[in-house]
This record gives sequence, structure tokens and C-alpha cells, in this order.
Amino acid sequence: MKKFTAIDLFSGCGGLTLGLKLAGFRVLAAVELDELAVQTYRANHRGVRILHDDIRRIKARPLRASLKLKPGELDLLAGCPPCQGFSSLRTRNGARQKRDRRNGLIREMMRFTRAFLPKAVMMENVPGLAQHRSFKTLCRDLRKLGYKVTWDIKDARYYGVPQRRKRLILIAGRGFDIPPAKESATLKTVRTAFANLRKPGKSRDALQNLSEQRSAKVLELIKAIPKDGGSRGDLPRSRQLECHKRVNGFKDIYGRMAWDRPSPTITGGCFNPSKGRFLHPAENRAITLREAAILQSFPRRYRFPIDASKESVALMIGNALPPTFIKCHANQIAKSLKAARKESAHDAR
Repeated sequence: MKKFTAIDLFSGCGGLTLGLKLAGFRVLAAVELDELAVQTYRANHRGVRILHDDIRRIKARPLRASLKLKPGELDLLAGCPPCQGFSSLRTRNGARQKRDRRNGLIREMMRFTRAFLPKAVMMENVPGLAQHRSFKTLCRDLRKLGYKVTWDIKDARYYGVPQRRKRLILIAGRGFDIPPAKESATLKTVRTAFANLRKPGKSRDALQNLSEQRSAKVLELIKAIPKDGGSRGDLPRSRQLECHKRVNGFKDIYGRMAWDRPSPTITGGCFNPSKGRFLHPAENRAITLREAAILQSFPRRYRFPIDASKESVALMIGNALPPTFIKCHANQIAKSLKAARKESAHDAR
């Protein structure tokens, strides 16, 4: 059977595209502005046409024509508009909405939908987006075009990702329902994710071998944190850094991951223990960038640049969509597309 087709808007380094491919979709094109993300995407998805540009400058109908598609022929339009403007941290835990020019990028999902009229639409984002007027407008406009819209807040740990990560997932079928993907009762843990992974400095993987620089004082603090889920709160006050004594919140700072649980949410600060619970469960170091990518459910051979700054690569990994999470939802979309195709063929007869 011919593969279902898809386009990936706001592709980042390719987590969404990989998830779609794992579900059997053929990704025709992707759009991304960031240079490093485009470089990474090209290294891993050579057969996909990627447009390195601001999506607001791309004309959707000429793109559709260049892909030899008529309105309604594309199976899936998928994307994750930059979410920093909707995050709870940037909006003071939801107390008020911050103005961020990236908030307007959600409108691009609708602009491309109108041009392509895909059979299905999928959008992923942070939970805070659900309260934003632009999201409510998107849902309304999709329904006006005949889409049956469903959305929910889902945790990636229930979809094969060894990480706690709550995300908003919107799925819409044009004239047909797409039921939500089923959650799994079996959780993947840090232990299973890191199984048989060589230690930094002893691996053939350059990303795993990237070194870290810590002061003697910080190294002593890290060594004192109890293994397998311990935190700085387990230490006597005399052993804590002065800056930590003055702050009551951010309890996960300088915390260790637990072996037999999913990891905390991987962010752009994942290589820095001062940014969260990013210490290795047993070794006296932060997790490596390869370990962070694995916790995002990227395969171990996924290529990331090692000549770029550690901060920029970590940010790219932290902002990525977990491919396994996307695969689960894309599988459900594919099932619904097949059912709709059969029903259409039956009606034609």
C-alpha cells in the first residue's frame, strides 16, 4: 500500500519527522528557520526537502504546487510552533499571558491548512497553549473547514518515552474522527534507556564523550548528593552552596535522576545540574548530551553536531519532540486514514 504523506512545519532537529517516519509516513517537506537545527535535520533526513526560512515568508500554495499536490491530497500536516511564548515559566505559572511575537506563529498552521486541505492535522505544544486565545481560534477555524478536532494534555512517559513530559496534542480529521492513541501501562525508565551505554570518554560516540568543566567546590557537592534520586535537600545545610540556602524553590536543582523511574523533563539546560535534576543516577556528573537525546527517545545513532557549542546543541535537544511520542499518535492517525480511505472507496462503489 502506498505510504501516507506528511509535511513537518517547525521541524527543529527532526524529532517530529522521525516519529512520522517510524509510523510509516513519507515526509515530503519540512520548514525550519534555525541554522543548527537545519544542519542536524539534513544529516538525519537526507531524502526530505527542507526549507531553511522563516515560515511567514513561505507561500503555501506555491509550495503545494511544487510538491505536485492538489488541495486535499496531502494526508497529514503536522507541526509544533515555537512554544516559549506559551510556557508556564515565561507566563509566571499561568498568572498572565506574556506577549511574545512567536505566539503568532500558531496562525501559520491554519494558513498552511487552508492551502493544502490535508486529510489530517496534528499539532503538539506545551500545555499552557490550551488557555491561549490563538489555540481556541485555531480549533474554531479547523472546525469551520470541516475538521473534527480533538485535543488533550498527555504525558510522554505513557507513550514509550523514558521521561516525564506533559504536552498538548491536537489531532483533527477532515470529516472523520481520530480517536486518541492508547496509553501504555509499562513505563520505560532511566535504567532501561541507559542500558549498555558506554561511559563518557570510553565511547565511540563523540556526543557521549563531550567533557564537562566543574569547579572543585561544585564537584564536592555533586559527590555528596545521594545516589539514585537524591537531591541537595538531603544534605545538611552546612554542605549546601550559599546561593541554595537563600532560595526555597527549585528543589530539583543539583538532584540526581532515579534509576527505576522515567527522567524529569529534558530541557535546554539538561547538561547543567544548576538547571534541574540532571545529575546521573550513580556517576558524579551531569548526564551527557547523548543521554539527554536518548531520554528524548532519539535513537543512539541520531547525528548531532559536536563542533557547535554545548549550550546550542542542548537547547536543540531539549526543544525537540520525542519521536516515540509522535510515533504513537501518528500510528493512530494512520489507522484512521486507512479506515477513512476504505469507507470512501466503499461509498464510491
